[in-house]
Amino acid sequence: MIFKSLMIYRFTCPFELTAEELEQQLATLPFTPCGSQEQTRFGWVSPLGKQGQTLTHIAGRQILICAKREEKMLPTSVVNDEVAEKVEALEAEEGRALKKKEKDAIKEEVIVSLLPRAFSRFQQTMAWINPDAGFIAVDASSVRRAEDVLALLRKSIGSLPVVPLAMTTPPELTLTDWLKAQQAPAGFSLEDEAELRSALEHGGIIRAKQQNLLDDEMKAHLDADKLVTSLALNWADSLSFVLKDDMSIKRMKFSEELREQNDDVGTEDVLARFDADFTLITGELTRFIADLIEAMGGEERDGKEQAA
Repeated sequence: MIFKSLMIYRFTCPFELTAEELEQQLATLPFTPCGSQEQTRFGWVSPLGKQGQTLTHIAGRQILICAKREEKMLPTSVVNDEVAEKVEALEAEEGRALKKKEKDAIKEEVIVSLLPRAFSRFQQTMAWINPDAGFIAVDASSVRRAEDVLALLRKSIGSLPVVPLAMTTPPELTLTDWLKAQQAPAGFSLEDEAELRSALEHGGIIRAKQQNLLDDEMKAHLDADKLVTSLALNWADSLSFVLKDDMSIKRMKFSEELREQNDDVGTEDVLARFDADFTLITGELTRFIADLIEAMGGEERDGKEQAA
């Protein structure tokens, strides 16, 4: 259903590019495959893959874009073995130990020689722009991957004033309060997974899966001043997810009822089905994100608390 994880960033200024303007600017950095001597390439592709004709997919006011990375795989052990062999041979030939600068130069030569034979790994990352709600959400499981996409977008359009979604109350405190109270706010419910970390610098970490989070064992950990840094939740019987203490949303799974809503569209027309799914999911996620921000105590913007 398009998204598996979300890292949400708030626009600090309105996003005012039209779809046509965005399309033109993304086209300045399209994805192209690595050349024989290149180790990585990063650029924009159509969100619809081979079926797509444009670098943006628009549904109403929602915009979907997709970044693609190619990275040549050079195992460190292979590079190090070949470097060691060449260094050993050269040192024997010249009767002296090579300097670090010389070894680094040999390593560069080895990498250049291996690149044309290296296998490629490809990775695609979707980003959803919601101008009306004022955020961009990246389907990424790590901050680095999300920020790589934002950096590419910033390079494409010249400016991208965004900040990570921030709450007035630290999320780990709010999640801990929910678990202590043994219930989440209206619209949300606790599931069976959590991570707790000690507030002490070198304290312990507890990871619970398929666990009753309301039992005495979990209460004992909370009483020992551990904070909840990850919590599995359900929203409106529509979406199961794991919320992290950095407000990233992981392992999203939509309900079967929601997934079946577009079954009447069929799959023969790929564009029509993709458009229907994108419209359905972004509508649902827009409501979910607003509810989540409210449940977490409100958003901090410029030092002021604001609900979505």
